[in-house]
Amino acid sequence: MPGPLAGVRVLDLTSVVLGPLATQTMGDMGADIVKIEGPAGDTTRYTGPKRSPDMSALYMGLNRNKRSLVLDLKQNAAKDALWRLIDTADVFLHSIRPQAMDRLGFGHNAVLARNERIVYAGIHGFRMDGPYAGRPAYDDVIQGLSGSADLMARLVGEPRYMPTIMADKTCGLVTVNAVLAALLEREKSGRGQFVEIPMFETMVAFNMADHIFGYTFDPPEGPMGYSRVLTPSRRPYKTLDGYICLLAYTDIQWVRFWAEVGRPELKDDTRFDSLASRSDNIEAVYSLAGECIAARSTADWLETLARLEIPCGEITELESLPDDPHLRAVGFFRKEDHPSEGAITVPDTTVQFSRTPAAIDRLQPNLGEHGTEILREAGLSDDEIDQMRASGATT
Repeated sequence: MPGPLAGVRVLDLTSVVLGPLATQTMGDMGADIVKIEGPAGDTTRYTGPKRSPDMSALYMGLNRNKRSLVLDLKQNAAKDALWRLIDTADVFLHSIRPQAMDRLGFGHNAVLARNERIVYAGIHGFRMDGPYAGRPAYDDVIQGLSGSADLMARLVGEPRYMPTIMADKTCGLVTVNAVLAALLEREKSGRGQFVEIPMFETMVAFNMADHIFGYTFDPPEGPMGYSRVLTPSRRPYKTLDGYICLLAYTDIQWVRFWAEVGRPELKDDTRFDSLASRSDNIEAVYSLAGECIAARSTADWLETLARLEIPCGEITELESLPDDPHLRAVGFFRKEDHPSEGAITVPDTTVQFSRTPAAIDRLQPNLGEHGTEILREAGLSDDEIDQMRASGATT
């Protein structure tokens, strides 16, 4: 069976990480993703290790299940081709600043006037109705503005970025949710709409879900910042020979833990006898637990905590993930033979559908690889396509 988004066509005018992750996710679920690139291609084509000049590692990780079409939207022939694609598309998704899209002629009002059923999704740095509207934004900038770098400063003493492209990837998944919600609404109303996904507001909301904390109340009942995750002792616990991650959370889990380490009296300590009291004294809880854990080996603790039914896990280096026994059993890291790049490794799709499974049906496209077939589907003749190639409107 095809995936749950089979029959949905997405025009993907995004680049870098945020948009490509969103469209790859939709492609995994069966949508037909038409990746529209300028003549130079998505910038990620040139980032990281590579075997071919425009098929680098970062691009490969974000662009499976897509077809590539090159359009130079500075040329009228390319614009005309895009309008013909818009006529039969379900989603128009871009990560270009709205002023630039308006100058190109593809702002949301123009596109929805042409195809009232299309879902027009604009990924912006900031909402269009505020003073930051139109400012350029990348992951690092948004991590700083949204409080993410400040959260790191509270732990390590100076602002730092998370060592992952957190804002882009989080907003990419929010983009998928927003587009799917708009498609669902269209099934009821028969009409598309403009959907704005602003990075800044999205990441502020993401951080404030837990870190608004005492400021939930007016006047505040305490500071911002979720105390449990900001306490200095919340970190992997050092064992006799390494580290371990564990989280005793419920009352019964802590009762079992204190008994195991020979401190059963701590279950009645007023600092630790309930979830609320532990939350108020979380640094003391984690510090005491850390002292107890340090006396035994990682393997010992893994066996013990499994017996006590306390969630735990060892520290896994990135390079060791392909050898993780669970991931190996489910075949998560797939070996594929790419037509131009040879043997590659591809992480599997994550969400499992019982009737309409997600799948990796297409490996990453070369720049402009599917141009002819996509333009033919849009109704262009071979002569028109040849003329576009001759002018540089496509490749």
